[in-house]
Amino acid sequence: MSPVADAWPAGAGTGEAQPGTRSVGAVVQAVCILRHLAAQEAPSGVTAVARATGLNTSTCFNILRTLAAEGLVVFDGEAKTYRLGFGILELSTSLLGASPVDLIRPELERLAHGRPVVVCLWHVTGNDRVVLADRVCDPRTMVRVEMAPDIRLPSFAAAVGRCVAAAWKLPDAELRRRFDGLRWQNPPAFEDYLADVRRAEMEGYALDLGQMFVGLDTAAAVIADHRGHPRFGMSAISIHGQMPRADLDALGAELRDVARRIGAALFPR
Repeated sequence: MSPVADAWPAGAGTGEAQPGTRSVGAVVQAVCILRHLAAQEAPSGVTAVARATGLNTSTCFNILRTLAAEGLVVFDGEAKTYRLGFGILELSTSLLGASPVDLIRPELERLAHGRPVVVCLWHVTGNDRVVLADRVCDPRTMVRVEMAPDIRLPSFAAAVGRCVAAAWKLPDAELRRRFDGLRWQNPPAFEDYLADVRRAEMEGYALDLGQMFVGLDTAAAVIADHRGHPRFGMSAISIHGQMPRADLDALGAELRDVARRIGAALFPR
């Protein structure tokens, strides 16, 4: 797989087909090229694009020429470089007025597919609360967690809260003050909570194993804006014992990767 594709979560724009789907190589290559150009501050030449995407130079040139003919990229004949074209904006017009919740929902559905979890999207408010904005589960899951609509939780509690705290990078004393005001069904020791927050700073996700709510295991990550401030939280909640710890960690890492991709799209620098 190309270097560009490797930067994206499995099954989410990487060229790896999701269950029941089959990738078309030329389409995957074209998307990789478009993503590369979107990430560049200046136009790029064919050789640079081919090197960055791992494509053969001739193949890269042919795809770029086709994209230019369709108006998705623009070719500068003097500089021999390419950049995104107005055609990209035309394709995205219907999304420009959409709410973030609507845009994120397909990712929630993908994360829930085939897993015994409810995947939740939380809005991080300005008054130390997170509010449930959306929730999705695989309808084939016979036994699952149900979350009440618009439920509110303290922004520093549970798995999402650990990630919120990690994003703010607060000193230990301030974390202690915030922690002392939290209510848990099975409270962790502050030292363990602090270690979880610092680990989330490094790993980009956090777990809550039956502490916020007894009998529920949660993996979470946050969607941050261009300043690194948490704007949304994403969590996957399962009944204790339904997912091994290794699977929870893997899911947490996937939530982190998806959250970073969404953050870069919704809150560009």
